[in-house]
Amino acid sequence: MSYDISLYRTKTKVREENAHDADFFEKEENLVPFTGQQFQELKERLLSYNYKITGEDDHGLHFSHSDGDFGTVLLTGNALYFTASWNENSIFEVGMVASEFTDGGEYAKYDFQRGEWEVWE
Repeated sequence: MSYDISLYRTKTKVREENAHDADFFEKEENLVPFTGQQFQELKERLLSYNYKITGEDDHGLHFSHSDGDFGTVLLTGNALYFTASWNENSIFEVGMVASEFTDGGEYAKYDFQRGEWEVWE
């Protein structure tokens, strides 16, 4: 079992809140893509947090961390998906990292277990 948190552009958050669609995240066309610069900056920021690229496929770039509590990450063209182990330390660490990525105001964090958005204020 895992704990899933995602990061999207704030425009995606606005779309989701206005859509009132339980399947919103299942439809890729609902997700506002990252710009090329945003994608590169997210990749570099993950590397600065000591995540390592473990592979690349049709889904995107896969990352892992030497400290298992930091979970795994998938960077796609329109979302940054964090997966934590189902334990308190991992959920905390992954949640904190994802929250820190909202500090510039252009990204919003979505916690799927809670069904809640978080943005930097």
